[in-house]
Amino acid sequence: MSDLFDADRARLAARMAGVLPTATAHPARLHTAMRYACEGGKRLRALLVYGTARVLGVPLDQVDGCACAVELIHAYSLVHDDLPAMDDDDLRRGRPTVHRQYDEATAILVGDALGTLAFEVLATDARVPAARRAALVGALARASGSVGMVGGQALDLAAEGARAGSISVAALQDLHQRKTGALIAASVTLPRLVAEPPAVIAEALDRCGDALGLAYQIQDDILDVEASSDALGKTAGKDQRNGKTTYVSLLGLAGARAAADDTFAQAHRALAEVPNAAPLTAMIDLMAARQH
Repeated sequence: MSDLFDADRARLAARMAGVLPTATAHPARLHTAMRYACEGGKRLRALLVYGTARVLGVPLDQVDGCACAVELIHAYSLVHDDLPAMDDDDLRRGRPTVHRQYDEATAILVGDALGTLAFEVLATDARVPAARRAALVGALARASGSVGMVGGQALDLAAEGARAGSISVAALQDLHQRKTGALIAASVTLPRLVAEPPAVIAEALDRCGDALGLAYQIQDDILDVEASSDALGKTAGKDQRNGKTTYVSLLGLAGARAAADDTFAQAHRALAEVPNAAPLTAMIDLMAARQH
């Protein structure tokens, strides 16, 4: 499967290069910074899009827009998350964050531009019927907005000021499912909306996506403790230094690992009802084994 993942990453890179404005297009500084923000990364969300499409028998050219859109939203979220008013980080994907490489105002505008470009990509993709395009835009908006990713970020900021230990596991799970999980789940939902499979398959895929989104963030809590900054490509150990409540702080390392393993297992169990699920089971294994 590793060759297939590499091929999908190469496919995404080619599609993203065509979607993003050229670095010389006016205003050049903004467009150069947008491309900078989208370089690198694991591309797991796009891989989930392509893997789900394969499970459902959808031609990849019909979900290229979905793959680009989730990566654009993800890139925008990282740019804004790194800002001084948010997580205040200097390192992302192994190099200076956008506000350090350029400046804070440019970083804000880069995030704004990438987020809106994601919806333009979905809304204008002629390879997908118009009615389904509307559903894609709606689903990504919900996953990205105040009931999804942005809402999760707001909960995360509020949690930073909370008394240590005052946040329950249930509240932390809700935060994680919004902040990180919603966009990962959307990476399964979008190709499912293109395919329109039977309800039992759709529901199983949605359960898989929800479990993967939560497992991924539990894993991030663990890696923040165990991995180095060089391995992560971002500053390690920030959660503990900032007094953030995480699965590790609530459950300990062993408990957090057990929670991650159980949640990845939930994703696997959901796929028991889905025929030809190998491309997604391989993705679950890839995500479970990641070290950064």
